[in-house]
Amino acid sequence: MTLSELVRVTGVRWSVEECFQAAKSQVGLDHYQVRHWTSWHRHITLAMFALAFLTAVAASAAPNRPADPHHPARSNDLITLTVPEIRHLLAAVFDPPAVTAARLLHWSTRRRRHQATARRSHYRRRSANEPSG
Repeated sequence: MTLSELVRVTGVRWSVEECFQAAKSQVGLDHYQVRHWTSWHRHITLAMFALAFLTAVAASAAPNRPADPHHPARSNDLITLTVPEIRHLLAAVFDPPAVTAARLLHWSTRRRRHQATARRSHYRRRSANEPSG
């Protein structure tokens, strides 16, 4: 096997591991106690469907990306909605907390603005540390 083929397979494995980790942490892929294959299959199917739904919502809510991913966004831009953020908002809608919807959306906007600021700072620091040339 060539080195390039091994690198490609490793890269594919890494993305599969990230998908499983997201499914475990976001939709409870590993939260099952079943005794039969049918029950396990139903649980896994429902969890993967939930993750696919959240991912599709996140993808449809994402604006068009700039040509240069390392180009910092404007200071008032928010990061795009992520799967955990959408899950949190949907959980708040279906299991309402003691706060109003306006307060919940304000919290989400404030959090995403903070994350965008942190991302810009990270990119700025990374680009300052890269050797030019």
